[in-house]
Amino acid sequence: MNLPIVAITMGDGAGIGPEVTVGALLDPVVATLCRPVVIGDTSRLHAAAKGLGVDLKIAAVESISDAVFEPGRLNVIDLGLLPEDLPWGEVSPLAGDAAYHYVRVAAELAVAGEVQAICTAPLNKEALHAGGHNYPGHTEMLAALTGTDEVSMMLSTPRLKVIHVTTHVGLIDAVGKIEPGLVERTIRRGDEALRRAGNPAPKIGVCAINPHAGENGLFGYDEEAQKITPGIEAARAAGIDAVGPLPADTAFFLAGRGDYDLIVAMYHDQGHGPIKVLGIEAGVNITVGLPVIRTSVDHGTAFDIAGTATADPASMVEAIRQAAEMATR
Repeated sequence: MNLPIVAITMGDGAGIGPEVTVGALLDPVVATLCRPVVIGDTSRLHAAAKGLGVDLKIAAVESISDAVFEPGRLNVIDLGLLPEDLPWGEVSPLAGDAAYHYVRVAAELAVAGEVQAICTAPLNKEALHAGGHNYPGHTEMLAALTGTDEVSMMLSTPRLKVIHVTTHVGLIDAVGKIEPGLVERTIRRGDEALRRAGNPAPKIGVCAINPHAGENGLFGYDEEAQKITPGIEAARAAGIDAVGPLPADTAFFLAGRGDYDLIVAMYHDQGHGPIKVLGIEAGVNITVGLPVIRTSVDHGTAFDIAGTATADPASMVEAIRQAAEMATR
């Protein structure tokens, strides 16, 4: 079977990224799902492996074509950007700059068609900015690096999947940004992602902005009728099973019991809150609309435990699994 190649970026080298990367790639299930190649620093991965007490061959390769996939071997495109004595658990401009370049290389490989998906370990936004790269996060960075005008953030757990119309903007700006075309495109990207993952007929619930979906104009300024409903109608006309606008306080309950395969949230906290209640360790962050699927753990760099060999790689394994499942074929 021709398994997809997944580029795995190591994340912030001062955080738990190296540890969860090594830990996840030790899981034998990963080799049955994809052919992973890490973009990072071999010295930091060696340190993580030593902390975990594991015997692992960490092999530097020049290119994807040089990678050899066999048990006990971890292929790394080694950028060699971090000093040997980089402290664990501290904000570092060097680590922030390096984390950017890991993602840059992964994006270049994706655009060239050399990898079929990207899975990212967490980076630290303060370190990223200190390193001279002023992006709100991975999502916006990858869009810029791949020349993609518009992407969507999807959060996925075993019980609930959510895609966002807007993400890293203030609430007032988010309401201003929402318009029928953006709503329709977000629904389409969510539908495409679920079909790619093997669901032939996704059922999609679309949230309202206002309480009780505006109560026919009682709350708000008719945003549902003007901004959301036309987008849903356009998606339905294209054959997508989309329903709404739904009151957000019940939409997630309905999805949780199985009425919907995907919920479209209008703004960041509307979608993130219910996912985080289910547990950060269960969530995977997926960027849809790029040349390839990008997934990530839905937790941060955990500086408080970095370098202690106590980070749980289960979320990274799940992120790799979903990257392989939805990889560009």
